[in-house]
Amino acid sequence: MSRFTHHIFVCTNERPDTDTRGCCKQKGSQHVVEAFKAEIHRRGLKGKVRANSSGCLDNCAQGVSVVVYPEAVWYGGVQVSDVVEIVEKHIVGGEPVERLQLYRDKARGKELPGFGFA
Repeated sequence: MSRFTHHIFVCTNERPDTDTRGCCKQKGSQHVVEAFKAEIHRRGLKGKVRANSSGCLDNCAQGVSVVVYPEAVWYGGVQVSDVVEIVEKHIVGGEPVERLQLYRDKARGKELPGFGFA
C-alpha cells in the first residue's frame, strides 16, 4: 500500500531562452509547487497527499505541466489560481479538472483530442 493517496508532480524544468518549447520554470512552476504544498497543508492533507517539483515532464510547450498519481492525469497550463480547484475537485472529490487536462493514461481513462504524445 502506498504511503500517499495522491502524488502531485509539478515540472520545474528550465530550458535556455532560445528553446521554442519554453519551459515550465519560466511559466511560474515554482509558485505552483508552493501553492499545492500550501493548499495541502491548509486542508490537513499533509502526509496523505504529496506535491513536489519534478524534472522535465516533456510537456513544457503546454506548461506549467502537472501529473497526478495514482490516476496518471496530466494537466497543462496550470497557474497558481488553478491549484485550489485541482485539489478540491480532483484530490478531494475524485474528478479531474477537465478544462486543464492534457492526457489521461489510456489504460485508466482517455486521451483527450488535440493533446497526447507523439
